[in-house]
Amino acid sequence: MSKIFYFTSESVTEGHPDKVADQISDAVLDEVIKNDKNCRVACETVLSRGIVFLSGEITTSSYVSISDIARDTIKEIGYIDPTYGFDYRTCGVLSAITPQSPDIAMGVNRAGEIGAGDQGMMFGYATDETPNFMPLPISLAHSLAMRLAQARKERLLAYLRPDGKTQVTVRYNNSMPDKVTAVVISAQHSPRVDMDQLKHDVKKEIIDYVISPEMADKNMKIYINPTGRFVIGGPQADTGLTGRKIIVDAYGGVGSHGGGCFSGKDPTKVDRSASYIARYIAKNIVAAGIAKRCEIQLAYAIGVPEPVSLMVHTYGSSTIPKDRIRKMIREIFPLTPKDIIEHLDLLRPIYKKTAAYGHFGRELPEFSWEKTDMTDMIKKKLL
Repeated sequence: MSKIFYFTSESVTEGHPDKVADQISDAVLDEVIKNDKNCRVACETVLSRGIVFLSGEITTSSYVSISDIARDTIKEIGYIDPTYGFDYRTCGVLSAITPQSPDIAMGVNRAGEIGAGDQGMMFGYATDETPNFMPLPISLAHSLAMRLAQARKERLLAYLRPDGKTQVTVRYNNSMPDKVTAVVISAQHSPRVDMDQLKHDVKKEIIDYVISPEMADKNMKIYINPTGRFVIGGPQADTGLTGRKIIVDAYGGVGSHGGGCFSGKDPTKVDRSASYIARYIAKNIVAAGIAKRCEIQLAYAIGVPEPVSLMVHTYGSSTIPKDRIRKMIREIFPLTPKDIIEHLDLLRPIYKKTAAYGHFGRELPEFSWEKTDMTDMIKKKLL
């Protein structure tokens, strides 16, 4: 008997206020880490009507212009016109940055080693249901959001504005994706565009571009700007805050999440680096054919380099005992912050690219945690 269920994931465009905040925080991190590999960065951004406020803890020997970084990022995203209600020229930029607490620094800055920057648990996930080893709903939601941004920037749909959200529902049959049954798109737009024209254009240029006829259910529901109007958007409409889209950043609700955000944090913070290595481990295990699905949990204590626990969950999709997989992970994968940073080459200004459209699933040169270069070693240990 087949087992059918439905799963939904959402994404947002780079102009969504929470994503603007994430990108500013990561742009600050990039500029600091470019000049100072020993920096400690925990940068938080809040956006509201006409105001950008940055706070957090940064310890560095370099100087960066917080205001210039924030304005350049906002300009690059597309908030360039005062009629949008928020733009890079006229917004106020305030900063309240302090150095990292010496109590935390004492545990992190260890001789010859790096202690975990905080306690907590982090997860990584991979599945063989898509070529990029991501769940299909979040993969499609990201693709729709990226296509919205592309259509705006290339003026394919010149009336679009930076803010937007996407949502995809996929029907699963026996744990494998079957058809897309619903798509929701909310696209910020100029007040001058006719709504029937917008719905026609978004269906043709966004949805049909991403969702193939073979993938779409014959009764697929489509909702485009379901409130009927989306002119007021971005920070004019909603407050943006770093770290408020952690499910969008990860696996769209599939698997578990430790609760910590990634953006604005240097890689000594295991919220970020351990989540990246956990994805790397899970992806390589699935790519090696050891399991069809894999979730990895790592847990750390502040100031302690080695993880206090390691969990492997293959959802019954592997015949190899979990103890053997766990032993293999400890033998061949880096698990301390120092080793993770070195193996994944994380002391680079690569983080602003991660801050929109997901930290996982895009095989870009900067995304070292998306490589599948450990599969041969895994097979040698386990097969």
